[in-house]
Amino acid sequence: MELTWLAIIASLCMGIGAVLVFVFAVKKDYFRNLEDAKYQVFWSDLEELVDSPKKKPGAPGQKDKEEKDEDSDETRN
Repeated sequence: MELTWLAIIASLCMGIGAVLVFVFAVKKDYFRNLEDAKYQVFWSDLEELVDSPKKKPGAPGQKDKEEKDEDSDETRN
């Protein structure tokens, strides 16, 4: 029976602690502009794609524009 009361008191303390943390966060305005966080992540991913170094024209697995044009001409004939 003592263990049951200990568990009840512990759960009440954790619940009260969670409520206090929530009230603290609301008062400090931590829940302002929640939508901005997802957009910041989205835009940072796009910036990485845009700012990534381009492959050099002579890199393996990548054809030059002239080679691509020649290949397309050969397939047409």
